[in-house]
Order: sequence, then C-alpha cells, then structure tokens
Amino acid sequence: MLQLGLRLHDAEKLPVEELLPLVRAKGYTCVHLALSKAMKEYPCGPSALTPGYAQYLRRLFDKNQMDIAVLGNYLNLAHPDQEVILQSLEKYYSHIRFASLLGCGMVGTETGAPNPEYKYCPECRSDQALGTFIKNLRPVVRCAEQFGVIVAIEPVARHIVWNAGRAKTVLDEIGSPNLQILFDPVNMLDLDNVDRREEVFAEAMELLGPHIAMVHFKDFIRVNEGCGLKAVGAGTGEMDYREIMKFIKREKPFIYATLENTTPDNAQYCGRRMREIYDQV
Repeated sequence: MLQLGLRLHDAEKLPVEELLPLVRAKGYTCVHLALSKAMKEYPCGPSALTPGYAQYLRRLFDKNQMDIAVLGNYLNLAHPDQEVILQSLEKYYSHIRFASLLGCGMVGTETGAPNPEYKYCPECRSDQALGTFIKNLRPVVRCAEQFGVIVAIEPVARHIVWNAGRAKTVLDEIGSPNLQILFDPVNMLDLDNVDRREEVFAEAMELLGPHIAMVHFKDFIRVNEGCGLKAVGAGTGEMDYREIMKFIKREKPFIYATLENTTPDNAQYCGRRMREIYDQV
C-alpha cells in the first residue's frame, strides 16, 4: 500500500496546529516537512531544534495520526564559500539529530551547484563539482549513521547529481547504507531528455531501485520561459506514472510518497489521481 502525503508548505497557510487536521481530512497520512517553509511561526535554526520541540511536534503529529516522512534541509553542499559550508553542515547535523528525536527516519536534500545562487551552470556537470559535493556530504552521512537516520539525496537534472549514473557514483563513493535516494521523476527532466523520459525513469529504477527510500509525485507542463519545464500538481500535466507505480507496487511496499507543487485547491484531486493510478496498475 502507498503511504501518500503532502509537502506541508504547499497546504493552507495556517499554524501547524490548525493545518494538520485539514491535511489529514484530505486523506493524507504523512508530510514532507521543511521547517523554515511550513512553520514560519517558530524559529528553526540549530539552537531551536531541542528535544522539547521535537516531542511537541511528535505528539501533535501522533494526535492527527500522521507521520513526518522526511525532514527537508535543502542547503547547497557545493557552495564555494567554506564558511557557508560550515554553517550548512551545522544545520544538517541539527536536522539529523532532530529527525531522530521526532521518530522521522529521513532527512532529504538535493545536490547543489558550485555557485552561491544555487543555479544551474555548465560546471554543475564537472568532476570537480561532483568531488566537492561528495566531500561535503561525507560528514553529513557520518552524522546520520551516528543517529540512525537516512540521508536521502534527490537527483535533479540541473544540479550536480543530474542523472541516475551520477547518483550511483555518489552512493558507491560514500559507501554507506545510511545514504539513500529520494526519487523525484520530474526533477530528473529537462528539455534535453523530456521526450525520452520513460528511458530516464527506467534507468533510474534499474540503477537506483534498491536505494530508493521515498518518492515525490508531481507533474510538468512546457513553458516558454526559464528552463522550459514548469512543475505542477501530479495528474495535471504530461506525466504518465503507470510504470513508476508498477515499480512501487512490486518493490516498495508502504513507501512514503509525498506530492509536490500542489495548491490547497487541487491537493485532494492530485492525491485521488495518484491513488487511482496505483490501484489500476
């Protein structure tokens, strides 16, 4: 069975105490929680992430019969300023510790870019950028091992880990069972590969399948701006999720799958559509 959830900061803009019952009423049983985006009413720096705060949230989610599937901390581990890297590492360490106290098994992140803007540049695909990312990821994974938490990296077409092969290299270089994959199919697409997306997804499931710990569901439409693709709610664009759902149903029982880029107006529809596809395959 699929455990379907929502990225909490895509829901209504309400205090978390009021928000969780609404999200649960829409049929969701877990959330992707980015503290700085979903809970702006509370501080979220390393010193704020105390055991007391963790237990308060844990009780609140238990009351609403919901899980925190993943704690998001999407900071750039390839930033060129070493002082920024040190600050980011402290935030990763505090999120990992907090996740362990929350009873949340995973901290999720993307894979950065070698510039302060965290934007695509040709150097993203260089061996040097990959080496920098791996070097800075190592202590994060070591911390995760100490706290019994998984760090899940998300391959993104316009970041350093831009395809399945590159992600497999990171897994092999780090060599830790506490480093796994957060599989977001749409994030692996750009204009260069969007028309062979089924091939991209098949490669990802083959190379990374044993390491996939969580899935993100969203969709895309083509636009005449930016990178040419715009993320939208699952079931409202060009994506065909049947093969991915077959993989999940066959190999990933009870996996957490959270929706991204929904709105309060379409969140219920997107969830219903994903459940329909899962049930049909």
